[in-house]
Amino acid sequence: MAALRYAGLDDTDSEDELPPGWEQRTTKDGWVYYANHTEEKTQWEHPKTGKRKRIAGDLPYGWEQETDENGQMFFVDHINKRTTYLDPRLAFTVDDNPTKPTTRQRYDSSTTAMEILQGRDFSGKVVVVTGANSGIGFETAKTFALHGAHVILACRNMTRANEAVSRILGEWHKAKVEAMTLDLAVLHSVQHFAQAFKAKNVSLHVLVCNAAVFALPWSLTKDGLETTFQVNHLGHFYLVQLLQDVLCRSAPARVVVVSSESHRFTDINDSSGKLDFSRLSPSKNDYWAMLAYNRSKLCNILFSSELHRRLSPRGVTSNAVHPGNMMYSSLHRGWWVYTLLFTLARPFTKSMSSGCLAEGTP
Repeated sequence: MAALRYAGLDDTDSEDELPPGWEQRTTKDGWVYYANHTEEKTQWEHPKTGKRKRIAGDLPYGWEQETDENGQMFFVDHINKRTTYLDPRLAFTVDDNPTKPTTRQRYDSSTTAMEILQGRDFSGKVVVVTGANSGIGFETAKTFALHGAHVILACRNMTRANEAVSRILGEWHKAKVEAMTLDLAVLHSVQHFAQAFKAKNVSLHVLVCNAAVFALPWSLTKDGLETTFQVNHLGHFYLVQLLQDVLCRSAPARVVVVSSESHRFTDINDSSGKLDFSRLSPSKNDYWAMLAYNRSKLCNILFSSELHRRLSPRGVTSNAVHPGNMMYSSLHRGWWVYTLLFTLARPFTKSMSSGCLAEGTP
């Protein structure tokens, strides 16, 4: 109550008063959601009224929204010189009662993973997401964590991975989230990650193979393979093989391989129709960054399809997903020309939270 009064929200004698153990929160785009700390889950509907709400209007005069070092929003009242993590506009929310859609129309390109998983409880589930310190990997990890799953961020850069963990904990301090080192460009690192994960003696219910590179100049990894091919495909292939026994023991389990529609614009066969291994890890003279990326994404789909055929009888499904027209991500950092093109295209692309909905769909 003191916190509510501090934010100017001291009137709780109404049907909107939350039951004990519940907390009202807001998203950056103005939607209200509710956290049940007792059952460790979140939902969009008010636990008493069943209504959805959104924030109406701008911040009151003298107020400003800022972000702390953990990535959590807070609000500054410059007139009264105070700060709070409660949005002062919560006192002026409006009901959102859209026409109930048909099943076919329920989700569209603007749907977020939080909406897809709304009401789902992943308590007791273990999820590993590669490349989860930014982009759709981070949004996927966050969404699973906010719905009760034990999430492991498998990342190359541990500094950024730990920052991502802090951002998730900033949204929900009870989230079960941690970071582990995984460098897909080094097969020994993949092996070490698998060994460290198995040493935890936990199940593995969802493995999201999300990490990828794009538009890199030609280079070879320490294992002597072209970098795009190894990071985008072979490293994940090896990781799944090493964790296959854990996945099967944890069944029902799922592997999600993030691919791309760009897989359609390439081929890995020679003129006679046979697999050309030289196209997978090309020499410097035969290398073209875009083509290397497309081929790696084609390998993702072929791998996911075969993995599903082999493991589905044992309770492990595999799905290759295309996140949609979600171009504005950190993938473009390899070359300034791509950065410029992606920046120009940003208004026409999906948000990160919408891009990860395919990964977050159970």
